[in-house]
Amino acid sequence: MKLARLWQPRNPAFWLMIVLNLLSTLLAWVARNYSLTPTAALVVAGFAVGNALIGLGLMWVLMRDEPDRPAPDA
Repeated sequence: MKLARLWQPRNPAFWLMIVLNLLSTLLAWVARNYSLTPTAALVVAGFAVGNALIGLGLMWVLMRDEPDRPAPDA
């Protein structure tokens, strides 16, 4: 597996992985910087961890699959 396979801007899974990882970062920042009730903190932390896990799963799929190559011009 190569890390270079992660860069697949034509693949929607790539952009979903980026969005989920950014959302996880934002949710972790909110959980850390705001004083939330324990229930709200658990919900925010749960969403952050869930988004991170889904993002890691997409990352695994992107690294495992060969990226689509554009068709050569005839």
